[in-house]
Formats: sequence, structure tokens, C-alpha cells
Amino acid sequence: MASVPHIDLANPGFIQDPYPTLTAMRESAPVIHDEAAGLWFITRHEDVRTCLRDRRLGRVYDHVATAAELGVPERDPRWEAFWKVEAHSLLELEPPDHTRMRRLISKAFTVRAVEDLRGPAAGLARSLLQDLKGKSDIDLLRDFSQVYSIGIITELLGMPVSEHRRLLDWSHRMVKMYELHTTEEQAADAARAAAEFDSYVRDIIDYHRSEPRGGLIGELVHAEVDGEHLTAEEIVSTVILLLNAGHEATVNTMGNGITGFMHNRDEWHRVVDGWVAPVIAVEEMVRWDAPLQLFERWVLAEDVEVAGTPIPYGQKIGMLFGSANRDPRAFEDPDAFLAARHAAHHIGFGGGTHHCLGAPLARLELDVALTALVTECPELELTAEPVRQDAFTIHGYESVPVRLG
Repeated sequence: MASVPHIDLANPGFIQDPYPTLTAMRESAPVIHDEAAGLWFITRHEDVRTCLRDRRLGRVYDHVATAAELGVPERDPRWEAFWKVEAHSLLELEPPDHTRMRRLISKAFTVRAVEDLRGPAAGLARSLLQDLKGKSDIDLLRDFSQVYSIGIITELLGMPVSEHRRLLDWSHRMVKMYELHTTEEQAADAARAAAEFDSYVRDIIDYHRSEPRGGLIGELVHAEVDGEHLTAEEIVSTVILLLNAGHEATVNTMGNGITGFMHNRDEWHRVVDGWVAPVIAVEEMVRWDAPLQLFERWVLAEDVEVAGTPIPYGQKIGMLFGSANRDPRAFEDPDAFLAARHAAHHIGFGGGTHHCLGAPLARLELDVALTALVTECPELELTAEPVRQDAFTIHGYESVPVRLG
């Protein structure tokens, strides 16, 4: 284990390109304690994967200890509306509550339900691109990826697609709370967005209870396993998680991955020419510039070691997904963007208890979108360098200006 000076994860230069710093960290030690950040960074692929499966590490601690017992601050009550929504999110639960909820959600969110979206997704992607052809000043994120992703998720949930701009606004505001350097203004705005989103989803739930309709929300309302059902609060949290996590991950992977292709034109043409199937290239898009860079867990046992380094009870680890996905111990020539890499063992979708429930949906969305782009827009090119979001954990671009060709 190495102890290093505080790493400024909010530094604009680091956010623009974190990989040189992440490489230096990873090659210096598998575990790096940053006292100022209050985190033990896990830098290497094998160790991150091991931590994801370790049941002694938890996303939350309140099922085994109080904040006072761990010596950490209580959650700020000013942002109660946000914590209320998060309280029943699969990401913030541990077994047995997590097991019960995941079983009920899986009853509705089936492989068949996801695969049934392939046709509508393909139709939407083609329609959006055909409408954009010939237009100038196109932002791949604003004009295509965001509309496409939210359209697929609203189709899945049975929500009106006409609400997509409002849903996007709530999502963008809420995910600021997942950063390490959230300002009070951003936290207050996230809490307001959570309250608005909560109220909106509850109205839809009430509608489905009184007048059943199709879509995942209706399936969640009526899902039953061994006589148990999801509460309204649990459905709200699940719907918001699917919209926020699903949308943000897909859009950021598209932006990051297409930028990678545009900077590696030979790789783009391998997909355009049919040498590499989009379903294979998608895995490299997720690996090479991961949409989620940091995933935290609490140490909830006395005997935890990572790569031979003891980490005390009550401390928090920070698994660096971007670093792990560029680890030369797991991937040959890891900084190269290689569409045919077959990189499905990346850590873009987490692992263990909290392996992303929406991973099959994300893979389908990305496969269909990339297929549409290489088919409809083989001469796609950047018209300017993309602009990064001012954030590290949720890793993506503000805009990706392109010409469709």
C-alpha cells in the first residue's frame, strides 16, 4: 500500500484526461490511501473485481452500524428528498433487503422484456439519424444519444416519450450527488429534482393501480413473489434508478466511445466494413473510457485486506473502474482502442451483489445505436473536439459535435 498526497479529482486537467494519473497510481500500488479524500483507492483489475464480490464490503452501512459508531457525519437533512428516493434504490441496499427487491424487480424486468425493445430501438435510431442528416451543428449527445436512450427507457417503462426533456432535466440534476465534490447549490438542486421526480412517478403508479396498462411500471406494480409486492416507495426508487443510471451510462458510453472511434478512424472503418460486429465493439467502448469511474463501498468487517493491505473497519474504499479497465495485467496494450478486442471482462457494469441489473438493456441500446450509426452515417466525423463534463465519477462529455456525412 502506498500513501500519496491528496489527488484532486476535481482538477480540470485530470477530468479532461484522467488516464495518465490513473496509470501512475495503478503502477505505483494496488491500494492507495488518500486521507484527504477519506478513501482507499483500489487501482487494479483483479483487486477491483475481488472487492465487488466481497460481501464484507457494503454500499451502505446503516444495516449494521450507525454513523456515530463509524465516526462519520450523518446525511445532511437538508437534502432529505434525495435521501428518501435513494433509500429504496437497489444501489443503496444490502441483503436481505436487496435480495428481496431484486427478485421482485427481476420478475418484471425480464430478458424477454429487454429483447422486445430491439425492434423499436432500431426504428427510433434510424428515424432520428435520417431526420438529422443534412443538418449542421449536430451534437451527437443532445440530438441523438439522449433522445434515443430516454425514448427506449420510456418505451420500456410505459411512460410518455413526450416527457423526455423533463426526465432528462431531473436525471442530470440528481446525478450530481454522486460526485465527490458536490456543492451545496448542486445538492439543493438535486433534492428539488428528486422531489419532483418522486411526485411524477407516484402519479403514474396510481394510474397503473387504478387502470392497468402495459410497460414495466405496470409490471412492477403487480409483481409478486411468494405473496410479496413492491411498495410505492420501492417502485419510485427503481424507476428513477433505471432512468438515471440507465440513461446516463448509455449516453456517456456513446459519447466516449464514438469519440474514441473518431480518434481511431481505422477502428471505425473496421466496424463500418463489417470486420467487427457492433455487439463486440460495444464492449471496447465501455472498457476504454468507462462511463462510471468510481464506485465506493464501506468496510464492514474487521479482517478485510485488499492485495495484502489491511483496511480498517468503517473506512471507505474507492474502486477505480477506469484504472482497472486499463490494467495491462488484464488487457494487452490497454490504452489502445481496439474494436475487436473482445473486452467483455471489463468492469464497466460492476459485479457481485450490485452487478448492474440494466446491463442487458445497456448492451442492447448500444449495439442497436452503433449499428444504426455505421449503417446510416459511415462517414461520421467530429467537427470540433468534444467538451468534457465537469465531473469525474459520472464520466462523459457535455457535447460531441459531429457531421453525419
